[in-house]
Amino acid sequence: MTQPNSRPPIRFRGRSFMALVLAPSAPVQDWLEDLDALARRSPAFFVGRPVILDVSGLGLDRGDLTALVSDLKARDVTVMGIEGAKSGSLGDGLPPAPAGGRPVDEVATPDAPAPAEPPRPPRSLILDQPVRSGQTVLHLDGDITIMGSVASGAEVIAGGSIHIYGALRGRAIAGASGNPDARITCRKFEPELLAIDGLYRTADDLGPGHHGQAVQIRLEGDAIKVAALE
Repeated sequence: MTQPNSRPPIRFRGRSFMALVLAPSAPVQDWLEDLDALARRSPAFFVGRPVILDVSGLGLDRGDLTALVSDLKARDVTVMGIEGAKSGSLGDGLPPAPAGGRPVDEVATPDAPAPAEPPRPPRSLILDQPVRSGQTVLHLDGDITIMGSVASGAEVIAGGSIHIYGALRGRAIAGASGNPDARITCRKFEPELLAIDGLYRTADDLGPGHHGQAVQIRLEGDAIKVAALE
């Protein structure tokens, strides 16, 4: 008799991940040198992080793209997809163009606009314990409040603002969901790296002027500003 197939069926599950988007600027070699400087200040910054490479406006051909992906791989930057490449320049040996969404039929305009759904208030995450070295706290739906400190080698990523009632010695990334109004506050300023709405700075870039002070960090245009809290 034929035995029934005892192997389990193939199952598929969806899962979403947050990826960093790297957008090189011309000349690319100078941009790579700036990337090397960032890596020297924060060696583990790209470890385990998927990266999307946005080359829009650079006009790179297939050879240029291959060389750039190879240069990034040598720097332990894992490129999962390439956006903005010339038509036909991708293919074997290069990451694909990331796919998102799906085409839909044209939607008829209604006679009267439907009432807009009121926006939901952002949700805050409050941590009563300090964030220890090697830990990552990720909360993209609102602010993060930490009643203790953030140790060196730790990382806090918020869609909104970050409030630290102790020392900030690790990395703090606010406005990660695209919020330029996000802020970072802490009682003792000793960070490894700061970011708001995709703009990154290290403590070396910001200088020693506010080291050890209670400060707030915010964006002014394309600049990160640090001010003492009174």
